[in-house]
Amino acid sequence: QLQLVESGGGLVQPGGSLRLSCAASGSTSNFYAIGWFRQAPGKEREGVTCISYVGGRTDYADSVKGRFTISRDNAKNTVYLQMNSLKPEDTAVYYCAADRRPVGCSLNVQYDYWGQGIQVSVSS
Repeated sequence: QLQLVESGGGLVQPGGSLRLSCAASGSTSNFYAIGWFRQAPGKEREGVTCISYVGGRTDYADSVKGRFTISRDNAKNTVYLQMNSLKPEDTAVYYCAADRRPVGCSLNVQYDYWGQGIQVSVSS
């Protein structure tokens, strides 16, 4: 069993930055890829980015490429999402999730564990 807790959300003006954290606890000895997903009101959940456990391979949605950066510190069991140049359309509840695989990551698979989500609002 794995528990995920997101932190770092909030309200920011357009063009601003936020850094989200996803702290894992529980069965952290297993290998997990970590993904960030988001869901805006009235819209379907979408994959934002993911990072593999080994090698730090990443994938990004086109809408965030060049603005968002995912990274991880396996020693701290924490994954970070640095979000720069934020836009109002980035407003959503952001979730981190874990996929039990040792190599690679994908936004198009079913993830095994999910955090409770955290609100990110971009508005002037």
